Amino acid sequence: MADDYYKTLGIDKKADAEAIKKAYRKLALKYHPDRNPGNKEAEEKFKKISEAYAVLSDPEKRKQYENFGSDQFSQRYSQEDIFRNFDLNEILRDFGFGGAGSAGRRGGFTFRAGGGDPFSELFRQGQPQYETPRKGEDLHYNLSITLEESVSGTEKKLALQRGQEVHEISVKIPAGISTGKKLRLSGKGYAGIQSGPSGDLYLNISVLPHPIFARDGNDIFIEKSISFTQAVLGSSIEVPTIDGTIKRIKIPAGTQNGTKIRMKGYGVPGLKGSDTVKGDQFVKISIDVPRKMNDNQLQLIRKLAEAGI
Repeated sequence: MADDYYKTLGIDKKADAEAIKKAYRKLALKYHPDRNPGNKEAEEKFKKISEAYAVLSDPEKRKQYENFGSDQFSQRYSQEDIFRNFDLNEILRDFGFGGAGSAGRRGGFTFRAGGGDPFSELFRQGQPQYETPRKGEDLHYNLSITLEESVSGTEKKLALQRGQEVHEISVKIPAGISTGKKLRLSGKGYAGIQSGPSGDLYLNISVLPHPIFARDGNDIFIEKSISFTQAVLGSSIEVPTIDGTIKRIKIPAGTQNGTKIRMKGYGVPGLKGSDTVKGDQFVKISIDVPRKMNDNQLQLIRKLAEAGI
């Protein structure tokens, strides 16, 4: 019984061209002979997924495959038919495997009429197809951290899938990092080709929203409500800081709604290696107007109104 090309690529029969290409890319990266030298099982798997892609990526061949079914299709179409004018250069170039014209390359991936094994050059004598070492592919990882972690720095343990293996690594997140920054970990990407250096790992940092603090550059902002009398007469209030401590600040008499009080040096430290100094924390004051008052309080307010306040 012939292989089901859709199952071979792990895709649905309604998959579009982009989904087919994406599935093949993922499997080709996993089973390519340069990543599995001498591995006969991987070699056969690579041949099968390449055959499936050669058919399903071609609209006419795909139509014939679906009309005849896998068994009849395999009887009607030879390997030469399936791979005729089939060029893998472009898709494999995306993986860092180069193209047919690359230096050091023995043979290309364009399979043309003429008989023989279309993979003979690729798997010749079980040797990888590159004579010079090549750097491995880079890895990209999206990492979310809390605002507190971005301010004080932290250490994260990550589990990364590289090929068929899971690798655990520890990463130090520097104090002062912000959303959009990238951290590069040299040599933590995919293994190199022909003993070439491994690729790098790039961490894309995203800082999660905080329930009470907001960050703008290296400054921290927090909002605190005070009573009308505190605003008029002046007072002192306790304010939490991003480092977890509680500080008492003075509210000057006559403070207006929306006033920002600066707490110097309680913001975010400058990222190591930059010229940015540590930021500040700003407390935005909002005056709380009571919704309900008793009779005595109302009388006092009326007297203040009569006094022109």
